Order: sequence, then structure tokens, then C-alpha cells
Amino acid sequence: MATLIVVTPTLEALSNRARASLALPDPASRRAIRRAAGVSLSELAAVVGVTKGAVQHWERGRRRPTGEHLERYVAALTACRGII
Repeated sequence: MATLIVVTPTLEALSNRARASLALPDPASRRAIRRAAGVSLSELAAVVGVTKGAVQHWERGRRRPTGEHLERYVAALTACRGII
């Protein structure tokens, strides 16, 4: 017999994701921030935990990061802004 585990996000987790979503720059700015900081696609992808192709899609506006990747991506871009 299989056991079903239901994971309910906490209010704090939902709040963090909402803040990250609001803080996400537009696609063109995402690329400009990364480049100005001298960070490669591969380096940023490794920090966020995704592929280089995923970051390319986000920077071109083809896709939008979600969940933990959204939070990590926004944190990484914020760190890049601190370098500029």
C-alpha cells in the first residue's frame, strides 16, 4: 500500500516566493546585470542549480524561473548588483 504525503507550503515560503517574483527584473535587465558583474551563464546556472540553457531562456524571456529556482536566481542577481 502506497502512502501519500502532502506537502503544504508555509505562509513564510509563499511570502518569500511572492517577494522574489516581485523583485525579478525584466529579461533584458537580467542579462545586463549578470554581464556587468562579469558572471558567465555557466557560473550563474551552477549557483542557482539549473542548466545554462535555463538561464538563457530566462534572460530571453522565453521562460520564467519558479519555486526555489526563482528565489535562488533573484538572490544571485541581487548579489551581482552588489558587485557592479
